[in-house]
Formats: sequence, C-alpha cells, structure tokens
Amino acid sequence: MKVAVTGATGQLGRLVIEGLRAKLPAADIVALVRTPSKAADLGVEAREADYSRPETLSRALAGVETLLLISSSEVGQRVAQHRHVIDAAKAAGVTRVVYTSLLHADRSTLSLATEHVETEALMRASGLRVTLLRNGWYTENYTGSVGSAVAHGAFIGSAGDGRIASAARADYAAAAVAVLTTPGHEGKTYELAGDSAYTLAELAAEITRQTGKDIPYRNLPPADFAAALRGAGLPAPWPEALAAIDVEVSKGALFDDGRALSSLIGRPTTPLAASVAAALPGRSSP
Repeated sequence: MKVAVTGATGQLGRLVIEGLRAKLPAADIVALVRTPSKAADLGVEAREADYSRPETLSRALAGVETLLLISSSEVGQRVAQHRHVIDAAKAAGVTRVVYTSLLHADRSTLSLATEHVETEALMRASGLRVTLLRNGWYTENYTGSVGSAVAHGAFIGSAGDGRIASAARADYAAAAVAVLTTPGHEGKTYELAGDSAYTLAELAAEITRQTGKDIPYRNLPPADFAAALRGAGLPAPWPEALAAIDVEVSKGALFDDGRALSSLIGRPTTPLAASVAAALPGRSSP
C-alpha cells in the first residue's frame, strides 16, 4: 500500500511524513512536493506535484492507493487546485482520499470555510472513498505571536472573550497518520479540536505566568488590529483577514468540545502551557 502526502515539505506535511515513517516502511510513503530537492531530508520518495499544473499530478500519483490531500495555502485558488488533485487521483487509480478541511466547515462563519465546503462537495462526488479531517485552529497560529507579545508588553487581537479550542499542529498530524494507517475511516467526517478551550486573555495570562512579565491581552477594534498587523509587516490580504477571523472567534467560530481529536489519536491534545513554552524565545518544543 503506497500512501502519498501532498504539501509534504510544509509544516503539517513534514509532521505527517515523520509519523508515517514510524508506522510504515519508507518504501510505502510518497512525498508530493513542488520542488523534490527540498524533500531530500524526509527519507522517502519525493515526486513533483504542483496543484496548479495537472500534468505533474497524474505522474505523481502513479501506484498510490491512499492520498492525504493537505489543503492548498493559496486562498482563492484552492477549489481549482483541489479539483486538479481529485481528478488526477481518479485517473491514477487512487482509491482513498483524506482531506484536511476546516472545523465545522458546513456551518462555519469563517470566510475560509467556503473553499473547504466546495472541495468537500467535489470529493463526495468523485466516487473515491473519502475521509474528511475538519481541523480546528493550530495553537501555533496564536503562539507564533508570543515573542512579539513579550517584546511589546501585550498580546493583541480582536477575539474578545471567544473561546478557542485549538490544538498543536503535531496533534492534527497524528490524527492524519491514524486515519491513513488504520481501517474503518472511509465515509467519516471528524470535527477535530483541542481538549480544552481558552480565551486570548487566558493565553496572555499563561505567557505572563511563564515569563514573569506582565503581558496583558488588549482587545482592539478590528480596524486597529489590522493596522497593527500591517505595521508589523504582514502582507495583504492577511491583516484584514486575520482581524475578521478574530471577530468570528469572538462569536464562537473556533470552539468545539467534542474531543474527537484526542479520541482519534489516543492521547490528550497538547496543553496550551506546553505550546506557549515551545514558542518562548530560547525554548524548544516539548
């Protein structure tokens, strides 16, 4: 059984490949990447596969039985790119596809949900055996700002008191590995989120606890938060997009208490304290 992973040199993809190597022979794993030379350290076969170049996809998927389609990072182009992959998978004889979607995509108010819902529909209509991993937020999406918060003396956002049931990227990778390497997941949709939810004020309090510095959470109007992100050098359209996401977070868009993720991976999800510790300057990941 050959298992292929798209986006294998990305942050999630690398973790999935690492997890697969602990479960399967390296010869049964294929890393699908735009630039195979960048995958030389993965220890598995790397094949060129560009979401936007369908001619690369059919070759890349030859002999593959199970495919993990990690959603494209190019917002606005995802549906077309994912369609290319799905069509190539059918043509190549792939029988099972696992897709990384968005938490509660079918009812989510996040603007990111639209392309995921359209991709899910394409997959269901493909005739392939499908599993949907509706991933919640990566804790790293917020802890990536820990260093800046410590440097500037505050954690900023527009999420109000919204509770965020995020999990570490490694937790979501472990879920993908579990689904790819064990039976019984075809036709299922998993709503994946962290075991414990927190507000950004609670995140700031954890940073304060671990650093010994007073790091308050400052809830800003969305326009002010977007302006701060632009000032920090974040390119368009992300400042406005992230501010809009935070507004939806304040309404509960990233909350889930089903604990499907910890059930799937057979352990608790990574605690917020561990993720904060890993993000602090001079610390290493636990």
